[in-house]
Amino acid sequence: MKTLNKLKKAAEFLASHGIESAEKEAEMLVRHGLGISTAKIYSDNPELSEEQTVALGNMLIRRLRREPVQYILGYEEFLGLKLLVGPGVLIPRPETELMAEQAIKTVNSNKLQVTSKNKSLPLVPRPLSLVPCPSSLSILDLCTGSGCLALALAKEFHDCQVYGTDISETAIEYAKKNAIINDIKNVTFLRGNLFEPLKKLFIFDLIISNPPYVRTGDIKSLQPEIKDWEPVDALDGGADGLGFYRELIPAAKSFLKDSGIIMLEVGAGQSGRVADIIKSSGYELLEIIKDYAGIERIIKAKWKR
Repeated sequence: MKTLNKLKKAAEFLASHGIESAEKEAEMLVRHGLGISTAKIYSDNPELSEEQTVALGNMLIRRLRREPVQYILGYEEFLGLKLLVGPGVLIPRPETELMAEQAIKTVNSNKLQVTSKNKSLPLVPRPLSLVPCPSSLSILDLCTGSGCLALALAKEFHDCQVYGTDISETAIEYAKKNAIINDIKNVTFLRGNLFEPLKKLFIFDLIISNPPYVRTGDIKSLQPEIKDWEPVDALDGGADGLGFYRELIPAAKSFLKDSGIIMLEVGAGQSGRVADIIKSSGYELLEIIKDYAGIERIIKAKWKR
């Protein structure tokens, strides 16, 4: 069978079983199964071999079981990075891409002052791809998962040192592999809960985190791709979804330099309560940033000693 015919049938098959974005996903699976670009599919319309037909059929069956397409493919794209993902690691979302972009913007806009010994050195704004960060700049990503935030920042600021922590051994293994395949060397991943692996040996200019923030009672109502496949520990934020913020925000003060910045991703409807935790912990609230859907998604604050 020709590829375009199979692509059409695959899209119809997925759509008939209630899969959203059926055409897009069918194209992703066909492209992955053939190992060729979308342009090649449409320009050459190659004949599928029997082996390729069987492989594509197996992938479609996996998708009907509501396995995330990213797990089937084995990777997800994130700000130009190709990140390996699979069972046991949370799939990076567009909202977290926005978080990475805002963190980069924070460093480049001079809102983050870099402390070097006894003086503060403001960063000079330059085009994103050309910013060589002062070597004194250090960044911490808590609940790093696949390492998406830590790796995006380490890639952008190649002279800076970035750390990522996660309690999940599986997540840390994925993060380490992702550093290798993307040839990023200025990042260190450590296993442990939040700050525990650091043992107060480090202080940082910027702490970022996309912690678990789904209310425990809401997990059962999530899409099957999420509740049945992605790690519950990476989703469950406790009864009200704020458990990690209550622990993380006060503790972060011991790991931030003077005028250091903390940036947190939050769930829909949580920004006000998380902002209250930030202010009651002695931080200066700087900004609440909306995501592409207009939801208040990112909170940025400064710690002043």
